[in-house]
Amino acid sequence: MDLEKIVKQTIDFQKATFDNTFNAMTMLQEQAERMSNMFLGQSQGLPEEGKKVIGEWVDAYKKGREDFKKSVDESFKKVEGFFADVEKSKK
Repeated sequence: MDLEKIVKQTIDFQKATFDNTFNAMTMLQEQAERMSNMFLGQSQGLPEEGKKVIGEWVDAYKKGREDFKKSVDESFKKVEGFFADVEKSKK
């Protein structure tokens, strides 16, 4: 088995592992968000302004998570492109 194929398989494995882990983390965070929303909806002692702040915090967290995913995906594309260029130059 040649080195390029091994490297490509390794990168593919790492990307699949990241994607699966990220999706599992996202599902856990969404479940926690649903539970928090249910709690906040039933909470009588928390003012509306406090609920609004928590909602903004959740939105910022989601945006950060999406930005992180986009950054990692772009990095994987760069690495894949680098090895594709190396393979083309050898031919």
